[in-house]
Amino acid sequence: MLLPGSRPTPAPPQKASCRLWAAMGKLQSKLRHSTYKYSRPDGIIEERTQTNAFQEYSPAHVDTVSVVAALNSDLCVSGGKDKTVVAYNWKTGNVVKRFKGHEREVTKVSCVHKSDQFFSASRDRTVMMWDLHGSVQPRQHFSGHAMVVTGVAVSPDSSQLCTGSRDNSLLLWDVGTGQCVERAAVSRNLLCFFQVTHLCWVPREPYVLQTSEDKTIRLWDSRGLQVAHQFPTKQHIQTYCEASEDGHMCISCSSGFGGEGCEATLWDLRQTRNRICEYKGHFQTVASCVFLPRALALMPVVATSSHDCRVKIWNRDTGACLSTLSLDGSGPLTSLAVGDTRSLLCASFSRGIHLLRVDHGPGLELREVAAF
Repeated sequence: MLLPGSRPTPAPPQKASCRLWAAMGKLQSKLRHSTYKYSRPDGIIEERTQTNAFQEYSPAHVDTVSVVAALNSDLCVSGGKDKTVVAYNWKTGNVVKRFKGHEREVTKVSCVHKSDQFFSASRDRTVMMWDLHGSVQPRQHFSGHAMVVTGVAVSPDSSQLCTGSRDNSLLLWDVGTGQCVERAAVSRNLLCFFQVTHLCWVPREPYVLQTSEDKTIRLWDSRGLQVAHQFPTKQHIQTYCEASEDGHMCISCSSGFGGEGCEATLWDLRQTRNRICEYKGHFQTVASCVFLPRALALMPVVATSSHDCRVKIWNRDTGACLSTLSLDGSGPLTSLAVGDTRSLLCASFSRGIHLLRVDHGPGLELREVAAF
């Protein structure tokens, strides 16, 4: 109770608690509930709810993350709508370096094998080359497309770069000089456009895989930039492709909605070049697909991520779904990359990048352990 003429005592300043909260923001431990499904050895599919300690790292980006790729076993490179490319240590939860140079959203990144160099593509119609230990400015600049660049792949010896765009063209570049040495294009007057959605260079080969909006996967010979093979046309837009480490197979994935389309497809890259297997079970567009390390399971496995907020692991040879993790609240999942023999990195529309761990239990169990 206040006496007449007295004044209330002001509350003490809150600066100390604010500083404490800021310090805690870098790495916070939370309990997280998630659901996953896995196939038991007897063939029965179970759904479980798990509660795990969950690490909230400092965010890599301030907006939607469009793409993530592994630079090495500790670092990843990502890009997004904030126009930046970020090198991030996903094991410690720290930003290593931010690279700025693009004027619009970063759409793709591609890392040079066993190197600290990487490339980024953007809606600003350019591709830039970066060096982790160099300047924050691009080491090389590649400009030649008329529309957003939607595909970028570097050759196994890192001497050449192939880029693709919604302008219906592929360009082959000399990395050292930054000069375009080959160009392939389809007339935009044709009814069938081959607007590029993704590019992947086949390991130890002169071939580049390309997916496109015309629902087709093509294999290009970089020696002259000619189509070496065209796979059978699918029913939906092909959104992504990846080649196996031995160069014998590739996997592509499809757009779709309500379970129509929404699949991934395994193809033979050897003489027959036939379709080997399909992976069906997502309910919206499958945005990314990867081959998982052979050390991860007794059988060969692949993984997919989808706009339905789910990541799935599949038996590569039979198409059986071995595990499903639902990342509730993440929005569409945009990109997937292998971190190490037990870890996956998954970019999302709403919650940054998710660090996922594959555990061996009665079956393969996929869980989220961190986000940044």
